[in-house]
Formats: sequence, structure tokens, C-alpha cells
Amino acid sequence: MIGRFVRAYRGLRLGTRLALGLGALSLVVFAVVGTALTTYMRDYLSAQLNEQLKLAQLAQSKSIAEHGTLQGKKYYRWYYAVYDVSAGTPVLRTPEEPTDVPDDVEELTSLAKAQSAAHTELVRTEHLAGKGLYRLRACEVEPGVVLVSAAPMDDMEDTVGRLVKIQVVAFGVALLALVVLGRKMLRRGLKPLSDMAHTAHGITSHDLTESAARLPLRADRPGGGAEVEELRTAFNTMLEHIDRSLAVRAQAEQRLRRFVADASHELRTPLMSVRGYADLFQYAAANAPEERDRHLARLRAEAARMGVLLDDLLLLARLDAAEIETPLRMEDADLTELVEQAADAFRASHPGHPLTVAPGPKAVRLRLDPQRVRQVLDNLLTNAAVHTPAGTPVSVEVALGADAALVRVTDAGPGIPPEDRERIFDRFYRVDKARSRDRGGSGLGLAVARSLITAHGGTLTLADTPGRTAFTVALPLTAPTPPGDGGPGAGPAVDGAAPGAAGLRRIGPLSR
Repeated sequence: MIGRFVRAYRGLRLGTRLALGLGALSLVVFAVVGTALTTYMRDYLSAQLNEQLKLAQLAQSKSIAEHGTLQGKKYYRWYYAVYDVSAGTPVLRTPEEPTDVPDDVEELTSLAKAQSAAHTELVRTEHLAGKGLYRLRACEVEPGVVLVSAAPMDDMEDTVGRLVKIQVVAFGVALLALVVLGRKMLRRGLKPLSDMAHTAHGITSHDLTESAARLPLRADRPGGGAEVEELRTAFNTMLEHIDRSLAVRAQAEQRLRRFVADASHELRTPLMSVRGYADLFQYAAANAPEERDRHLARLRAEAARMGVLLDDLLLLARLDAAEIETPLRMEDADLTELVEQAADAFRASHPGHPLTVAPGPKAVRLRLDPQRVRQVLDNLLTNAAVHTPAGTPVSVEVALGADAALVRVTDAGPGIPPEDRERIFDRFYRVDKARSRDRGGSGLGLAVARSLITAHGGTLTLADTPGRTAFTVALPLTAPTPPGDGGPGAGPAVDGAAPGAAGLRRIGPLSR
């Protein structure tokens, strides 16, 4: 039974439970107040009756002392008994009227005997047989004479009883009104919580598996006080965070799908070429040796191209998981020397693009992976040659910023269209969609370059204006120790440093 009651109570709404709890608390308060008020009223009326008995006995004692019996005005339903006490034994005097004493005077006689022994006024509450509850008072009129008066307590009990009834009715009505009105007020005050619960239910019915999923619901109804407003703000902030997370997830899924599609397409082309040339080689086995050599050369070229693509994809994967395994081999190296080596290689491989190395520090020693940094420099220089017409001048510069060493690769080409700048570092993205893969590459070069520089704790940015494209590599002067590298970061050692740029101006992550 109690278990069912507890389960039923727990199944009620919060507003109803609070209202019932408030009603129970109010009931306890009403009970305490009613008990205190009833006790006070009973004590007050009892003291009044005692005082009335005392005043009446003072007047009656004079009459008994003068006439030997009680004469004069008497109260209705009161009893009066006069005892002569000898040797501690009270003897009832004959009353003036038979109705002055009850039929059973045992209680009055007992009180008279107790008074003669105590020699002081005594008050008792006794139930007289057939008469009801009475207040008895005994006092000494004169030596050897004791007067016992009995006053009915019916009126006092009736008054107390009516007071209790009034309290029960008044407190019951007040309790009912408190529960009903309190429940309405609490439900109104908790309405914002119900709105938030409704919003949460709406979210559960929203399909979050869609790639463009977004939560259009918000708890925006006012009211509820400061606490509810704080909860509403936290709830909406959580929804905004979920929205942002969903947007990031959707973008990641789109990038992943685009990456998988591009990777599949890029791998499919050389695979199809390898397959086609293999078939040709099989059927050309009896042909001239020079034809077989030509097919073998094409097979090796396509396999090499596919190997480069797979190497780039593997490198990007390892860079994405740099916290687990770093592909960098950090050591102290001279950045200026790496730039000079890259410039010499560029001049040899692209004689149609004049290259200028701007004056700068003679030596800038940093802690880095020289092979990977050289790969980035070669990529940026080759990018400048591939995407600009023959004869376009290219320049490279080494400078020192406030907290980074800077390498700028600049070409005087046509620049990058504005619509391509935001995606220039995306994997498999090409500015010129019609460009041949043999010339334009797979679209992974700049993505690999940026990931390598990021792994060094630096940045790769693009400052692009019409007639000029400049990539800026910023490497920290004190590089953090990458995972897997046991050596501490080292500061730069600069010889003959020329004034360089004051710092790197960050322009969105763009490249070709």
C-alpha cells in the first residue's frame, strides 16, 4: 500500500508535488498554531473560572461565618458544601437547600479532607457522577470550617470545542485554497521548464543523421525567475553548441566524401593507364622491341605517379595523427641554407622563370625537419613556375619577425581568382580545373605543405593581389618538441641578420 502511494506520488508532475508538499507543510503549521491557540484559550478560561471561584468563596465565607450557613445569591448549577473538620475528618453540614450539594458528595468530601491537611486553598477538576466535569475549590472559612465550591466546566469546554471547530474549518479552507492556488501558481512558474522539455522532445524527433542537420528549436519563452532564466540561457547555449558541432560534422562529412571521391578518381586514372598499357604490352609482346620499351616506360611513369599520390596521402594521414606518430625528424638546421638549396634546384629545373633571392640573414638556425621544410619550399617554388607563364619572375626572401622566421615566395603571375582562395588549401583542389594532371599535379601539394608547416608549429598563408601572389611560411623561433622527438626546442642562432618584417600579417588560409 505504501509502495503504491510512493510510486503514485513520484508519478505526479513537479508542480503538483510541490503544491502537495506545501500543503503538508502548511498542515503542520496549522496544527501547531491551532494547538497553541486552543491550549492558550483553555488555560485562559480555566484561570478565569478559578478566579471566579475564588471571588465567590470570599463573599460566601463571610455569610457562613455570620450565619453558619450559605445564604444570599447563588450561581446556577454551582454546588456548595460546608464541612466541619474535627481530627482531620470532615463532616458535611446540612445545606440550606438540598440542591446546594450533588447527590454524590464523595469528591467534595475528599477535597475538604485534603484541604484540612494542607491548610491552603486547593483546586481540582473532577467528574461528578451524573453531573459532568466540574472545577472544585476548597478554602478554610475559619478554623475547623472548610467551604468546597464546584463550578461546571461545560461552558468552557463548549467554548473550546467551538474554537477547535472554527479552526478546523478555517484551516481546512485555507489549506485547500493554498493547495489549489499554489498548484496553479507553481505550474505557471514552472511553465518555462515545460517549454524546455517540449523543446527537448522536439529535438529528439529531429533527424540528426542528415548532413545538413540543424536544430531550429529554442527555449525562448520568458518568465520563471532568475534561476529559470539561467537554466534557459544554459539550455540555449547547449543547443547553439550542438548546432555548431552539427555544422562542423556536416562540413567534415562533405570534405570526407569529396576527399574519397577525389582520391578514388585520382587513383583510378593511373590504375586504368597501368591496366591499359599492361594489356597493350601483352599483345605487343611479338612487336618491335622499341614499342615494348615505350609501353614499359609508360607503365613505370603511371606507377611512379600513383606512388607519389599514395605517398602524399600517407603523409597527410600521418600528419593528421601527429599526436600518435609524428612524421618529422627534428634537428638543428639553417633555414637560410635550405632556401638557397631550394633556389639552386629551382633555377636548374625551371630556367624559364628568373628567380631572385632577396638579401636577408646569413644564417637562421632553427629546430626543424630539413627534408620536410625543403619539400615545402620546393613545392611553393614549383607551384609558382607551373601556374604562371614562362618568363614570370619569382622571388624568395628570408626575414625575421618578432617570434618567427619568415620565408616569402612571390611570383608576378596573374594571381588567384577570389572564388578559389577559400579552398586553395583543400586536398585535391585545383585552381585550373582544365589543367592536365601531368602538369598541374594531384592538388595535394599545398595541402601537404600547410600540414607540414602546421606540424612544425608554424603557419602557411597567402597574400594575393592582382599581378602578384605571395606565400609566407612562418616557423617559430623556439619550436615546441613534436611527439616522438626527444630533443628540447631550441632558439634561433642568427648571423648577420638584416632587418626583416616586423611580424606575420595573418590572411586567411589560402593557397593553390
